[in-house]
Amino acid sequence: MSFGRLRALLIGLFGLGGLAPVQAGPLPSGPGRIEGEYRGSPLTLFTYKPVGYKEGPLLVMFHGVVRNAENYRDFAIPMAERYGMIVVAPLLDPQRFPEEWYQRGGLLDATGKARPQDEWMFNVVPAVVAEVRLRERRPALPYYLIGHSAGAQFLVRLAAYLPGEARRIVAGNAGSLLFPNREHDFGYGLGGLPPAVSDDAMLRRYFAAPLTLYLGTADTTPRRRFDASEAAMKQGQHRLARNRNFFEVARTMAKERGWTFNWRKVETPGIEHEAAMMFEAKEVEDALFGK
Repeated sequence: MSFGRLRALLIGLFGLGGLAPVQAGPLPSGPGRIEGEYRGSPLTLFTYKPVGYKEGPLLVMFHGVVRNAENYRDFAIPMAERYGMIVVAPLLDPQRFPEEWYQRGGLLDATGKARPQDEWMFNVVPAVVAEVRLRERRPALPYYLIGHSAGAQFLVRLAAYLPGEARRIVAGNAGSLLFPNREHDFGYGLGGLPPAVSDDAMLRRYFAAPLTLYLGTADTTPRRRFDASEAAMKQGQHRLARNRNFFEVARTMAKERGWTFNWRKVETPGIEHEAAMMFEAKEVEDALFGK
């Protein structure tokens, strides 16, 4: 079989048309970097695999607005060692993945019409997972998602539209949220969205997603590229308030409608908008694995 045919077959089986394998070998032990493709363009994945790794789950890490994926991979090493997990942090550069695509997932086109689901940027997750499963030869490798700041914004919106098979989706200190009502315009809420991506069926899936809001209780200072837009300020005066408001609005709505609500809120005391400290805190275990 030619390389081209083999590549096409592997994409069809594992990559959902996204990330194509460059080599079939397993991930290296310790810190590493592998190169793949996403939608025909290169995609860098920073990895970490504990020495002596024995079939633990995968943790896919999403960086903040600075797009420092290698640093975020390093921030996740304590979790990898503590819980026996593989860590993969994709580098989602701002040139190809500006805010409209990264934080908001590319849900809408320039006319406000919903793009087809296979064009949403949320598809980068199953593509990355497929790459790791292929390399590790573990087609059922369980995975968790975690992100901080802009990465948390991406994951909150992913929870609404494409949570996939993630065991838990942990959004740390998101600066803005996708409120489940039309009082906020998209991407702060559902205002202005077509019914196909904002109806009751969508809301029920959203509330049923395994989403954890992971919050530092000292993240109350408007710094570090804080979103002070009018739409964001309606959600709360600072990140902690916005996340708490978001959780209560969603929980109340789900309860009133009798819908399943699988979200959790975990707070870690005294931490500001600091990804490394959030991921080292003992509460991260509850955020990832708590029932």
